[in-house]
Amino acid sequence: MINKYFSICSWSFLFLFLSCNSQNIETAILSVIDMKVVSFFSLMTLQEKIGQLNQYSVGEEMTGPNQDNEDSKKRYQQLINGDVGSVLNLLGAENTRLLQEQVINNTRLKIPLIFAYDVIHGYKTIFPIPLGESCSWDLDIIEKTAKIAAKEAAASGVQWTFAPMVDISRDARWGRVMEGAGEDPFLGSKIADARIKGFQGNSLDEPFTIAACAKHFAGYGFVESGKDYNIVNVGKNTLMNVILPPFKQAANSNVATFMNAFNDIDGTPASANNFILRDLLKRDWNFDGVVVSDWNSIGEMVNHRTAKNLRSAAEQALIAGCDIDMEATAYVDHLDSLVKDNPDLLIHVDEAVKRVLKLKFELGLFEDPFRYCNIELEKETVGAKEHFELAEKAALNSIVLLKNSKNVLPLIEKKKIAVIGPLANDGDTPLGNWRGKGEQNSATSLVEGMKMVLKNNSINYTKGCELSIGNNNFFQELKINKTDRNGFKEAIELAKSSDVVVMALGEPAYMSGEGRSRADIGLPGLQLELLKEVYAVNKNIVLVLMNGRPMTLTWENEHIPAIIETWHLGSRAGIAIAKVLAGVHNPSGKLTMSFPKHVGQLPIYYNHKNTGRPTSGPNQVFYSHHTDIDNNPLYPFGYGLSYTSFDYSDITLSNDSLDFNSSIEASVDVTNTGGVDGAEIVQMYITDHFASVTLPNIELKGFKKIYLRKGETQTVSFVVDSDLLRFYNDSNNFISEAGSFSLKISTSSSTGDMKSFELYQ
Repeated sequence: MINKYFSICSWSFLFLFLSCNSQNIETAILSVIDMKVVSFFSLMTLQEKIGQLNQYSVGEEMTGPNQDNEDSKKRYQQLINGDVGSVLNLLGAENTRLLQEQVINNTRLKIPLIFAYDVIHGYKTIFPIPLGESCSWDLDIIEKTAKIAAKEAAASGVQWTFAPMVDISRDARWGRVMEGAGEDPFLGSKIADARIKGFQGNSLDEPFTIAACAKHFAGYGFVESGKDYNIVNVGKNTLMNVILPPFKQAANSNVATFMNAFNDIDGTPASANNFILRDLLKRDWNFDGVVVSDWNSIGEMVNHRTAKNLRSAAEQALIAGCDIDMEATAYVDHLDSLVKDNPDLLIHVDEAVKRVLKLKFELGLFEDPFRYCNIELEKETVGAKEHFELAEKAALNSIVLLKNSKNVLPLIEKKKIAVIGPLANDGDTPLGNWRGKGEQNSATSLVEGMKMVLKNNSINYTKGCELSIGNNNFFQELKINKTDRNGFKEAIELAKSSDVVVMALGEPAYMSGEGRSRADIGLPGLQLELLKEVYAVNKNIVLVLMNGRPMTLTWENEHIPAIIETWHLGSRAGIAIAKVLAGVHNPSGKLTMSFPKHVGQLPIYYNHKNTGRPTSGPNQVFYSHHTDIDNNPLYPFGYGLSYTSFDYSDITLSNDSLDFNSSIEASVDVTNTGGVDGAEIVQMYITDHFASVTLPNIELKGFKKIYLRKGETQTVSFVVDSDLLRFYNDSNNFISEAGSFSLKISTSSSTGDMKSFELYQ
């Protein structure tokens, strides 16, 4: 214990522990924490309560009393006055200890700070961007990478990450698709659960665990036209059945915190939306953790023009259920006067404070405020060799083979290989956006990886063209080269003299992510022009894509024989890509977002609904379509090729009907009919033929990743019960309805035959 106030209930805590039996230990521990919260809370003044609801971003200058500007001096004084409950962006065991000591030594109640940071896809060891990693469909790997990210962050003084982002999005123009798991709520829910388990482990009190945060609640992935921070227009059906399921799963997975979205929902900003925060999250879902605003999202309610001023915004957000104000100063500046003017608001302040205190007790910070501040442990843990080995494994499993005509890949025979492209020798782009403390240019580049893996080949590199002009960083608008073709000639000459050309094209790291929405999602700058010039002299091309979103690749798909999607793969990107090119690893990734043929198709997604007029017969125009392009994506959800082939048998059902108390089993035999071993992601989709509300044509309802040696057959089975068939109806009730259904088990969302079954009342 760190101060005298904890002695008040210590004997009652001990008695409660000793008196509970083994079945009730977990419940008893929760009760003990609740009792500690209530006991400590009773000692707090209103000002001390408000301080716990205030969060600031601070830097190293805040670790001591010598501040160099007025804003820093003010914030430091607030910190040592107890007017700040948590901070973000201060990193390192030494720095966090110094600031924690200042707070503990100077505040009356010695309430420890929580240190938070955006640990999105790695801390020091950088893993594939979340969209890329989701294409592995490997929940075990996803949980492990989150666990390592948490381990490195915790060793560096961090106790709270603002991840995972579980927003579903169907529009690749939105730059933040790189942070999520794609377009499907079923898969997104499974991945949310895996990431939360990785970050939080079995208990927040365990070493190397950190509090996770489900964000952005809610609808941020549906911003209109894919423009970041834009308005959101969604109906209740889409909100309940598409947007919210991963958040509901996060609550079921005991995620410690939720973060508000920047956008509005049905005319009300998410940070003050009573329906999603108070009614759904805190009441219906029984979420007892902390809700934090996004950066100044309470203050931005003034820009939404739903709050006249910051004071009004503070009141609205507090009433709706936002517990912590990040960076707006709305609570710390205005809650005191608001409560004095309206004492009824105190109940909301008290509830929020208790949630924050509970999190701090769960993290073990009251027991030891410095448990995350071990400098020696930080040195041993951060960037450990085995962490980079996992980064390579995750990268290998995230790569998607999009095209491989004439078996250009793998590059087995000894060849003279030209490596061309502005991203080919780039050690920074593979780190992607939101790369934590990953060091600039620290990733293995494609050229480096190929020279390590393809040692028996002649590998020659030239850039071909510059992609970006000037700095490429988080805070600046990216300028793209559209005029400098000085490298074209050398690239063309190298291509002429080579057996095969590997072209590394795509988006630099900061062309996707927050604030990086794009109207044109084709290859930026001069890259497509360069590709066409090289193709004119050597058609034996392997296109290696490095990007943070689906792209329009219609010309590329029509002309280039081999295309692999590698995303931004992290620290070991170049080695992983080279192993796939060489056939050392057989790619198994499957897309979790559809690739459009044209940007005009967006938003495009596999689980669309029937319109009232899906078709109107041959040679007719009166149906839902564009007249200049068909309705199909270029590459659909669930799609991905392999160096081998897999054959699926007909589906076998254990019964052709079930009721609300029974289940059936759906099975297929999958055979590796090709010449090499490989992994396959087997996917099950279900269609509800008639319902009380409109539902998608097909919905993912199961998947399994299997490994088959060449010639091997494995039976893959899925259990179907009435719970799997549930949806939210027009009254927001989560139900399943009797009726006729069909399912398919296939290699992607666009292939496979359906098998019918009935659900009886």
